[in-house]
Amino acid sequence: MTHAGTALIDPKIVFDKIGLTVGMRVADLGCGRTGHFVFPVARVVGDTGVVYAIDVVKDILESLNSRVRSEGFGNVHTVWSDIEMVEKTPIPAGSLDVAFFVNVMYLLRDKESALREASRLLKDGGQIVLIDWSKNLGPLGPKDGVMVSPSEMIEHAQISGLNLMENINLGDYHFCLIFKKN
Repeated sequence: MTHAGTALIDPKIVFDKIGLTVGMRVADLGCGRTGHFVFPVARVVGDTGVVYAIDVVKDILESLNSRVRSEGFGNVHTVWSDIEMVEKTPIPAGSLDVAFFVNVMYLLRDKESALREASRLLKDGGQIVLIDWSKNLGPLGPKDGVMVSPSEMIEHAQISGLNLMENINLGDYHFCLIFKKN
């Protein structure tokens, strides 16, 4: 199933790059109302995998929970948490294979804390996938002065103890950085 969002970001391209597979434990940090990555990830990781849809806005999680129930996604768990607060997300440390930040970094005040929290949740060798806007698309996306740059995010990630594995162009409007926890 595709929707308008895949015209901007095709999750399958990213999944292939990171080797997303059945049985993985994944979190979408700042998942948003549409679950743009949550539901495609849930299909790939299957019943033996787990997907945590994390957001600070409870209405968003209620909306996602409704879809989880109606479509029978038993492997998706919504989690209310402020991802800018280290050691506050109620997921076991060192338990995730992959953590996604999709179009969320530009919204955060404390980017380093969010990256440290994601790193805390990852297994050694786990990956953080950071996707964000590289160019404004009219009413979609942030204004130019609010966007984050790949170089800024690489610097924050390195301070947080993450190593850049790959920098991918995801089309005209997004960049994708893949980091690894050592």
